[in-house]
Amino acid sequence: MTPARKLAAALAAALALPAFLTAPAAHAVSDADLANHWAPVHHQDTDSSDHDADYLSTVDFDGDWNAQNNWEAQDDSLARLTGAAYYSVAETSTHWFLVYGFYHPRDWDDAPDPFGLTTHENDMEGLLATVRKDGSTYGRLEAVVTVAHSDFYSYVAPGSTFTSGREGVDGTLRLQGHRPTTRQEAKGHGLYAWNGAEFPGGDGVVYVPAAAGEVPSGGNDRSVGYRLVDTFAPAGLWAQRNNTATFASWGTFRGDNGKDNAANSAWGWDDGNDGGDLQRGLLATDPAYLVSVYFANRGDFSLTYTRNQYRQ
Repeated sequence: MTPARKLAAALAAALALPAFLTAPAAHAVSDADLANHWAPVHHQDTDSSDHDADYLSTVDFDGDWNAQNNWEAQDDSLARLTGAAYYSVAETSTHWFLVYGFYHPRDWDDAPDPFGLTTHENDMEGLLATVRKDGSTYGRLEAVVTVAHSDFYSYVAPGSTFTSGREGVDGTLRLQGHRPTTRQEAKGHGLYAWNGAEFPGGDGVVYVPAAAGEVPSGGNDRSVGYRLVDTFAPAGLWAQRNNTATFASWGTFRGDNGKDNAANSAWGWDDGNDGGDLQRGLLATDPAYLVSVYFANRGDFSLTYTRNQYRQ
């Protein structure tokens, strides 16, 4: 074949390529879309003695950032307790790390607590989802670490290669479609992977991600929308990190009902016995390192952030 004919053949082959090979690359997925895609179907247990004290809301549900009046405001108007969860996204070359925080105005008990030993104002517990960038739009979920009081629990997604590292794997996630499913206790609000069981006592609220947050119709509502709130939104939760009306100290909410100043934001979460190198708040501020310690058999796994707003 002559050079001219070779050139003509090459041009013809190029013109015959499928459109998806010649089209411009798609835009990267936004944090909001990524957070919405992986947001869990959330099973919130409620206690019949005061079921609305277990409804989800935001720290400023009452219209201000004074965290010291949230206990009192919790039951002033149930219409303000619209379902919500805070989210943030950090990124390395291999993974996205998504933190979700579920807030309640009260960590409560139906028994008297005169010495402030079992209750406190404000309560935020949540989870870290690890998602591999596999070339698809939203990646592939590999693992979740949940926060239950002063302990973290580790779960793997179906098909994940992750195995136990320093911390043992506590189970395999149940998925609803592509979404992980989670459960949260009544009153104390410890958060775990959902075990597929009915709510204790038979009553609870199932929160599902939605464009707008909804208020449960009662303590046994099985489909209630919760909206996603960007932790880093202008004038949002992270912007209040040095606001002394909201926080008593770094990552610790101000509160004076029950035990004083006893609830933490994501950058204050801590497992009490996972090692001195895993400092308080690392689940949010350095999730790649925490996951690298908690799990083994991770495959290609970068510890270098391409972005992480907690560290700016």
